[in-house]
Parts: sequence; structure tokens; C-alpha cells
Amino acid sequence: MVLEPELRADARRNLRQIIATAREIFVESGLDVPMEAIARRAGVGVGTLYRRFPDRGGLIAAVAASTFRAVLVDLRAAVDATASAWDAFIRLATTSENLVLTVHLAFPSPQVWTPVHAAEESRDVYREMMTALDRLVRDAQREGSLRADVGSGDVLGLVSFVLERLPPVSDPAGRLRAQRSLWLVLDGLGARPGSRLPGSPVSLAELGGEG
Repeated sequence: MVLEPELRADARRNLRQIIATAREIFVESGLDVPMEAIARRAGVGVGTLYRRFPDRGGLIAAVAASTFRAVLVDLRAAVDATASAWDAFIRLATTSENLVLTVHLAFPSPQVWTPVHAAEESRDVYREMMTALDRLVRDAQREGSLRADVGSGDVLGLVSFVLERLPPVSDPAGRLRAQRSLWLVLDGLGARPGSRLPGSPVSLAELGGEG
């Protein structure tokens, strides 16, 4: 959902609050939470919520677009803060809560893909995010720090598989176990002699998700 310039300041605040609240609730409780519960936690009237988002699909698309943009911000910050593409990818994968939210909201759920790819804004931001991630993986391969016999789909698929199971911050013990798994995956993706992989590298297109 685009923040139209003609919106009043209070309307823009309400819109941002609705999106931020919906993102929190979707991660906590799934996508079927009543719209009334989202409005109540956001501190807005149900009518205000439905005026901005007449259906759940539009709200899902807005939440997804906001989260994808936040991943792009985290990715650029990781690149600026590190000396190599691989270090930047590791920083992104191990510290970006926005990447975790993206995986939780988008990758496992066909319920998300339909509205996300039907809405121009979220579809375009998703493609921009995936292009940036693909470029980061390829840069890491060119510098020789990421093994050359994998594709971006292999890398993002493995990382997403672990992040999808990452418990909330309120479960520190479970989160630590999942983070150990993530570091084992990243360690296995590093460039050095290892097992010969069966088949061929998986591309982003083969990874799926775009309808």
C-alpha cells in the first residue's frame, strides 16, 4: 500500500501503525487473526482499518512490501559495514530480524503469494529484494569465499529453511539451537574442498515463489 502524498499526517501515522502491528501479529499468530484484533492493538477503529485495507490480501501485501524494503535496508547496511560480500551475507543472515520476518511471512505460505504478487508495489519490491540477494551471493562466489557449485536458490533455500524455524526472542534456548544450525549451514556453504554435490546448482527461479 503506497503512502499517498495527499494523506494527512495522522492518516499516515495510522497507516504505518496498522502495517507495523499487522506484521507483529502475523508473525505471532499467523495470517488468520481477525482484522478487529489488528485494529484494536494498533489503536485505530475497525472502520479506519477497512478503509485502508478492504480485504486481508491488501493488508498482507502491504506488510510484505514493508518487510521486503526493510531487508533491502539491512542488506545495504551489511555491505557497507563489511569487507567482503560473503561477510555481508553472513551478517544479514545472522542479524536481520527483517529477513526472519520475510521468511516467516512469505516463503512457506501460498496464502501470502497470491496477494503479494497481485499487488504491483509488493511484487516489485520483492523482485528488487531477490535481485539484491542474488547479486550478493554471486559477488561472494566471484570473490572466492562462497563455494562455486551452488546457486542462489541453494543458498537462500537452506538459509530460509533454518530461519523459518527460528523461535521468537522470548525463547532464548530454542533460538540459540536454531542459530547453531544456521551457522553450520553457513559454514558448509563456505568455499573450500568438500563433498561433491549431486545434481546441478539451484537457481532462484527453481526455488519458486513467483506465480
